[in-house]
Amino acid sequence: METTKALKEEGGKGGQMKEVLLDGSNGSSSSGDANTNGAPKHRHTPTASYGGDEKGIYEIFGWVYHIGVNSIGHEYCHLRFLFIKGKYVMMYKRDPHENPGIKPIRKGVIGPTLMVEELGRRKVNDGDLYVIQFYNRLDESKKGEIACPTAGEARKWMEAFDHAKQQAEYELSRGGSTRNKLNMEADIDLEGHRPRVRRYAHGLKKLIRIGKGPEMLLRQTSNLGGSSTSNRYFEGEFGDAIEAHEWKCVCTVNGIRIFEDVADSKRGKGALVKAVGLVDASADTAFEVILNLERRKRYEWDMLTADLELIDSYDGHYDVVYGTYDPKYLTRWQSKRDFVFTRQWFRGQDGAYTILQLPAVHKKRPSRSGYRRTPINPSTWEVRSLNSPMGSNTTKCLVTHMLEIHSSGWLRWKKNSSSKFEQTIPYALLSQVAGLKEYIGANPSLSFESSATVVQSKLSDGSTSSSEFEDLEVQDEFYDAIAGDSTSSSEDEESEDDTEKKKFKLKNVSWAISSLALKRASAPDVNKELDPTVPSVHVDASQFSGSLPKGRDETDSNCWTSPSGTGFMIRGKTYLKDNAKIMGSDSLLKLIAVDWFKVDTATDKIALHPRSLVQSDAGKKLPFILVINLEVPAKPNYSLVLYYAAERPVNKNSLLGRFVDGTDMFRDARFKLIPSIVEGYWMVKRAVGTKACLLGKAVTCKYFRQDNFLEIDVDIGSSSVARSVIGLVLGYVTSLVVDLAILIEAKEEAELPEYILGTVRLNRVKPESAVPLNA
Repeated sequence: METTKALKEEGGKGGQMKEVLLDGSNGSSSSGDANTNGAPKHRHTPTASYGGDEKGIYEIFGWVYHIGVNSIGHEYCHLRFLFIKGKYVMMYKRDPHENPGIKPIRKGVIGPTLMVEELGRRKVNDGDLYVIQFYNRLDESKKGEIACPTAGEARKWMEAFDHAKQQAEYELSRGGSTRNKLNMEADIDLEGHRPRVRRYAHGLKKLIRIGKGPEMLLRQTSNLGGSSTSNRYFEGEFGDAIEAHEWKCVCTVNGIRIFEDVADSKRGKGALVKAVGLVDASADTAFEVILNLERRKRYEWDMLTADLELIDSYDGHYDVVYGTYDPKYLTRWQSKRDFVFTRQWFRGQDGAYTILQLPAVHKKRPSRSGYRRTPINPSTWEVRSLNSPMGSNTTKCLVTHMLEIHSSGWLRWKKNSSSKFEQTIPYALLSQVAGLKEYIGANPSLSFESSATVVQSKLSDGSTSSSEFEDLEVQDEFYDAIAGDSTSSSEDEESEDDTEKKKFKLKNVSWAISSLALKRASAPDVNKELDPTVPSVHVDASQFSGSLPKGRDETDSNCWTSPSGTGFMIRGKTYLKDNAKIMGSDSLLKLIAVDWFKVDTATDKIALHPRSLVQSDAGKKLPFILVINLEVPAKPNYSLVLYYAAERPVNKNSLLGRFVDGTDMFRDARFKLIPSIVEGYWMVKRAVGTKACLLGKAVTCKYFRQDNFLEIDVDIGSSSVARSVIGLVLGYVTSLVVDLAILIEAKEEAELPEYILGTVRLNRVKPESAVPLNA
């Protein structure tokens, strides 16, 4: 099997390389395939909006690895140039901009049923790549995978596919077909079809280049296939739920602030502390440095866990590492120490990274003669990018390292900084933030991993040209095209005539924190969302009961209650102008019952089951019921079913009405959940977070509309990240108090302010109390 490193010699100038072996169509690489290896030079617009007055075709292009298993069982990893234009996608063996006339080897349409999932890191020919899987949610046998050298590149490609789906959704809303055949014949001869080319160029709005070019991808991935070495402003709570932490800065060390959570005075000798530092790099870069196990690089910033060795890895988001350290740098004792710990990481929809580190035991690394096994304090890394000031091209991120300390030395040290605490493992862990900050600052070359910098824009005042494809025949969607046989069609080129070029800076949109001043509460307008012409019905929750009982007060266990929405932050009336959020208020819908079922496999359409209250006489009399079925993967599987009732039918013209009777694509883009761990182990709190999540973009959601109800089946097991987090939660669930808020995301001014559809509080639920659904 050829490797990327070996192919470097074949590629010619500019970092060109022959493709890596393994194409899905055969077991050997073609003799003429020369590919340019490089960091994706995408043209895409993460802040694109397809619903306003200004539309255009958005182009994304760059280098990725196409990976998979061919028909004879051989794994393949080919370097491919991926090109997305609007909702259409093409894959080339070479860069079509540098090889005019080349034909795409695969092509297709990104349709509304395309699902994109981040699978995390994977070893490919002894190198680490970040894998993205896409599949048809109606037929999961139709799937494919691409991979990128960094987590940042993977994130941008996921955004690119999401924007392509938005383009399809926009065209669908205008009555256009989302499964038109991709036929670029009209774009072959630019001179021969001048009017068509002008229309196409007229519709181009933004062409954005992400990445530094092919040579950078070559540098990053040249060790695939073999071991090689190279010689080379704000601090605050970023969540959408109000937390009880009260962080106090107790000291600063080497430019790093050290905080202690003083909200809980019952901790005794223990304390929850964190080190916070501002790093001159993107969140993607800092994340890569923290996760990198290369000893030579870790020696430059990590005084404790520099000698690390990978023992095992799972699911692309979880691994086990073994390390040793010489304690002479910390204490006078000379006996060597070793440790084993797990690392679990994931990226939120806001682009922030979380890494959980826990001490562990592994059969591959038993106790070692001459070494003393030392447990590493449980800790978390949190890395999030910050918005750059206007006119600034610099990128910054906030890095937080949090851990729990059980040491009397901490109390003395924070007062006078002269105790033995500085010779302990917790102090060494807190110091890692300072080391990371200085290491990145001393290595400007690391900034190439932050690739969202240079963009080129072509602007015009015309309308979109995607309608040019509307009269063409139906074509396979992209998940079919990439997994199927190679196809060929005309290559796409665009004309640059009659267009205005200018610099366009990619803006990183983030949630504003200024709203944490807690503005006045937002109450839902019942007459707007529910039909005001129909008399209201009194919803008596006592008529309904589920398998999980309702709690009498907050001290009850294995029960549910319905908290106020004041613990959640939602988009205010002026959110589109200033990103300001406000405190939530009472829910629009009333939580009437909760079922806690045990099932053999994930079960959809649970509202049709005879045990569901929707099928009861009282349930059939309700104007509208929203059923949320959270399918929890475990052994056995569980279904947590929430029933929300309305006192009147849904207003068809309201946002809720458009959601209830809308398309699945619209629902996926709007269905939002805000989690909050009110009580429980602090590491579970950090893992779950308090950030709002668009569930339809994170996991597979299925929608079932019938009679007086809408059921939403949320398949938590459809995402490896969600499975990993829910696995951690289930381990502590009997000691957790969890709050959830459900809402529809507002994206237009007329839809603001947001309101909360419903809430639920789950008090220390016992898995063994689940009732068999089919008993």
